Amino acid sequence: MKMNLTTSALLRRCCALATSTWSDALDQLGIAGVIEGLALQSGSGCVAGVALTVQETVGPLQAFPREAFAVGSFLDALSEGNILVIEMGGAEVSTFGGLAAQATRNQGAAGVVINGGCRDLAAIRETGLWVASKCITPISGQRRVNVTGVNIPITVCGVGVDQGDFIIGDETGVVCVSAERLPDALTLAEELHARDKQFADDLSAGHAFGSTSARLKHT
Repeated sequence: MKMNLTTSALLRRCCALATSTWSDALDQLGIAGVIEGLALQSGSGCVAGVALTVQETVGPLQAFPREAFAVGSFLDALSEGNILVIEMGGAEVSTFGGLAAQATRNQGAAGVVINGGCRDLAAIRETGLWVASKCITPISGQRRVNVTGVNIPITVCGVGVDQGDFIIGDETGVVCVSAERLPDALTLAEELHARDKQFADDLSAGHAFGSTSARLKHT
């Protein structure tokens, strides 16, 4: 399914801003949207997309039947502009590997965020897919993972994420902004980005950091 022009334009604007700038904007608005504790495993640069959420339960080997690891239930639901967001409690078990990465790319999704593990890192990187996860592990999710919900509200590293929320990620981190708060957050983040650029330009011109900070009221 193709994104509408409005969403596509919003994602381009979101993607032009670093997560550090987003974090500063969210701080000023009192929004808890920084998803902490994840590391970029594959891909580079900034991505932005609309969340497709997945909730999983993890147990020891043979805790669940093989069919419970229903990866197809969410991979097949992905579309252009989505970011797949999987909550599995930070478990050191893989829910995403090379074949899943290939399928995700085929669906046109922008990236993947996992509070848990992924594997087949070389194969994932070959696809160029942007993936951030809590850990990397060869341990399979088969018979250990139960997919309990798709496109439902989840909590990822303490941050609430719902279907349709906007996810932005880069080498520094991942942030989540609800659709209803995005207009205010995006406007403020763009203002902060412009001030950062002015600050950088002044430093390049030889101005001192302290005097520039005081003049621009920006650090």
